[in-house]
Amino acid sequence: MNDWLRAFPIVPVIVCDRPELAVDLAHALHDGGVDCAEITLRTPRALDVLAAMTAAAPPGFVVGAGTVLEAAQVDRVADAGAAFVVSPGFDDDVVDHARTRGLHVLPGVASATEVQRARRAGLSAVKLFPADLLGGPAAINALAAVFADTGFVPSGGVGPHNAADYLAHPAVPAVSGSWLAPRAEIATGDLSRVAERSRAAMQLRAAS
Repeated sequence: MNDWLRAFPIVPVIVCDRPELAVDLAHALHDGGVDCAEITLRTPRALDVLAAMTAAAPPGFVVGAGTVLEAAQVDRVADAGAAFVVSPGFDDDVVDHARTRGLHVLPGVASATEVQRARRAGLSAVKLFPADLLGGPAAINALAAVFADTGFVPSGGVGPHNAADYLAHPAVPAVSGSWLAPRAEIATGDLSRVAERSRAAMQLRAAS
């Protein structure tokens, strides 16, 4: 299982179009004990946010890119400083090119067939997306029973109400979600509760 994921059990999914907030956002997450961020490529200035956060994040803070859909985007996020890429689905070109660029890669899967493709590609962990619609912990139980050496990172519908249940599963090295820094709050520049939510999330991890 990917050790880098074990080091970052809470992966905040960040949708942000304001590069001027990147540094403060990274420090707010860090202050709460969360030392990574997935900057999704869903806004026009996402690459600027990623680059700004990477350039001035706290020591040990790791920044990656999410919603990476094609190999060309891998080059762009790598050049902006991303350490890992996350995709909603499995794309061979994205996986192969991310490895060529020396990045960790976490592709999304929604079926046993896609897990097998990921295993064939040499990956030991995948993102289960959308986890809530696929059955949540029950889906992980079923998949982990037949793919015992694969880690599953649930994303989609994950929040403080169920993160501890997911993290208690031995096949779950990390959870992914947007509740630590909601898009609506970031859009207004309100980061006042990010550290508080991050601290609470890490307490859920400790209790699982």
